[in-house]
Amino acid sequence: MTDVSTSSRAVLVLEDGSRFVGRPYGATGRTLGEAVFATGMTGYQETLTDPSYAGQIVVMTAPHIGNTGVNDEDTESSQIWVAGYVVRDASRVVSNYRATGSLDDQLVRDGIVGIKGVDTRAITRRLRDTGSMRSGIFSGADFDLADDEQLRLVREQDGMAGLNLSSRVSTTERYDLPAVGERIGSVAVLDLGVKTSTLKYLAQRGFDVIVLPQSVTADELRAIAPDALFYSNGPGDPAASDSQVELLQSALREGMPFFGICFGNQLLGRALGFGTYKLPFGHRGINQPVWDKTTGTVEITSQNHGFAVDAPIDGVLESPAGFGRVEVSHFSLNDNVVEGLRALDIPAFSVQYHPEAAAGPHDSNHLFDRFRELVVTRAGARGSDQQQISTEQESN
Repeated sequence: MTDVSTSSRAVLVLEDGSRFVGRPYGATGRTLGEAVFATGMTGYQETLTDPSYAGQIVVMTAPHIGNTGVNDEDTESSQIWVAGYVVRDASRVVSNYRATGSLDDQLVRDGIVGIKGVDTRAITRRLRDTGSMRSGIFSGADFDLADDEQLRLVREQDGMAGLNLSSRVSTTERYDLPAVGERIGSVAVLDLGVKTSTLKYLAQRGFDVIVLPQSVTADELRAIAPDALFYSNGPGDPAASDSQVELLQSALREGMPFFGICFGNQLLGRALGFGTYKLPFGHRGINQPVWDKTTGTVEITSQNHGFAVDAPIDGVLESPAGFGRVEVSHFSLNDNVVEGLRALDIPAFSVQYHPEAAAGPHDSNHLFDRFRELVVTRAGARGSDQQQISTEQESN
């Protein structure tokens, strides 16, 4: 590397002592987080604004980032959530008619410390071999810290296992979105890091969408009396979210239809009595193949998770928590990781991946229709039961 001043240099430090020297990208300073890699060839703006990446330093495997700039339409939330950003080649120009600014400027505005000009292929191979690691990016005055001091800071931070991050990314107050088109009912969305596109797709299916803080209680949920419940994606360890698991168990016992995505899939697994575990390096990208056992088809999916449900992928299982029969409905074709659950005796299902899939693919968007059908069918069954009760009371 050419000899330049330290003010124009940055370093990524991994907890195993690996060091990758490059140049600052975005804000300068110090940032710490779990180093993970994302394999999407496009959609960097959606990745950056996905709350599921809170607490993580994201390494992009696509070598050229930033050429389409940023715009006001493709964000998944109100801010960039990643702890840090690592790219090989940052585009020097913006070339897209939809762009309203450059990615570099957006990173600076949101205070995101990044690094460019590093060998992201070598970093990714190390993370694949060793697993996701605690890490840090140091630039500006922090680049001048001694190597052992930088490594000490990296190693002293908390790991992702056991970490609850829902309160960091969730809304603090309820807000509502009206149904688009024919209204079929209301859905309460527990915001664990929900993406804008998810809310849009639920509203387009005829739901009045009620977005709730992650701290909502079972009594508060009953007072709202939604027709269905939805758990969103989000960051952190599902084993550190006992209150959300207890809330879901209460709703399932009362027969409320449920759909969960990503973190919501892991919490449904725990609510049904299964365990969860941390994956070595997770699944992150928009090119992840999943087998849908219900339809017998392969779907190319968008994923972002570092934890998974611990359950056998074959056969019908008995819920350890007493919710009847359950089956794994989807699994990864890369490593057989559980990618979906379906309860057979209660109206509940979930998937580990992202059917809203901004910026694509859209193979799994039909799952929102499946949820709509579940809620409509459940409402019809309840209506028939009530009619039968009324008829019996009148005859008596």
